[in-house]
Amino acid sequence: METAYQEQAKVFKALCDPKRLAILEQLRSGEKCACILQEPLGLTQSGLSYHMKILCDSGIVTSRQEGKWTHYRLSSSGRDYAVELLKELTTPNIEQEVSCSRCG
Repeated sequence: METAYQEQAKVFKALCDPKRLAILEQLRSGEKCACILQEPLGLTQSGLSYHMKILCDSGIVTSRQEGKWTHYRLSSSGRDYAVELLKELTTPNIEQEVSCSRCG
């Protein structure tokens, strides 16, 4: 069973690699077939598959099968989740602020 932190970490893992960022940039112009994505990045089919699994597991990208090819596109719900997660994790929760007894 995955913890909430493990699930949340998938979003940041998806965004922490230059190749995956380049893939996301390509997908900004619309759905793309795997064959189109791998060529400009110089990736093998297995290399692209590795990166796409991470992107899809994060929820930021979704896929659909058409014949022998997989087509990928950005997910608006995945994007919204990633944005909200980042905001939540970087916004102080003043109500739960605890002062350190050692610091004074």
